[in-house]
Amino acid sequence: MSRLIEELDYRLTPMGPIILRRRWVAAIDQDVVEVILGDEHLMSSLFTVGETELATLGLARADGTGLKVLVGGLGLGYTAQAALSDPRVASVEVADAIEAVIDWHRAGLVPIGESLGANPRCILTHADFFGLFDADPTEDGLWDVILLDIDHSPYRLLNPAHARFYTAGGLTRMKHWLRPGGIFALWSDDAPDAAFLQRLEEVFVDPTARVVPFANPLTGDSSTCTIYVAGA
Repeated sequence: MSRLIEELDYRLTPMGPIILRRRWVAAIDQDVVEVILGDEHLMSSLFTVGETELATLGLARADGTGLKVLVGGLGLGYTAQAALSDPRVASVEVADAIEAVIDWHRAGLVPIGESLGANPRCILTHADFFGLFDADPTEDGLWDVILLDIDHSPYRLLNPAHARFYTAGGLTRMKHWLRPGGIFALWSDDAPDAAFLQRLEEVFVDPTARVVPFANPLTGDSSTCTIYVAGA
């Protein structure tokens, strides 16, 4: 058994302190790696199905090969890793506003090691994902797939400034950065929300909300998340 909690890194950020830690969980007799931002529990290596399904379900709607993928939010890297596993994907760029998270991947402190930082098809960019779409897109800057996993849901935000993205205007600005037929997918920790689906319908083609179940060894039951997928 390792120490109950081992702090792997601690940094101060504009959104509060961020901590990468390894914690031994007695209920399952194993270590898990967690990311804590302020009072928010961002993610855990114990629950990664939603992160991988975000990439899997988003890319399932995408056509063609040589796909350019943008991921909003690096976390422990499972969404980017799943996207890179699709042979049709030519490149994945991950934008994260917290530089410490990128440093963890380059240093190999996360459970997947330094695979993302060392992968020539993957670019880790220190940038505000939501601010990327304020500029006018160029042909070279268009994406085939945009995957977003930053906030807990369109209504439970890590930063109030993110709210502008989830409006019809914000979603439209982002859509301009997708190629025709491109795909936008979003992870949410909440159940499907009819109002947000309606907002997606105002901007995108055939939006769907898929409930994804996953095992919860802490409760001995299952939990769920939601993956929204929509076409440009």
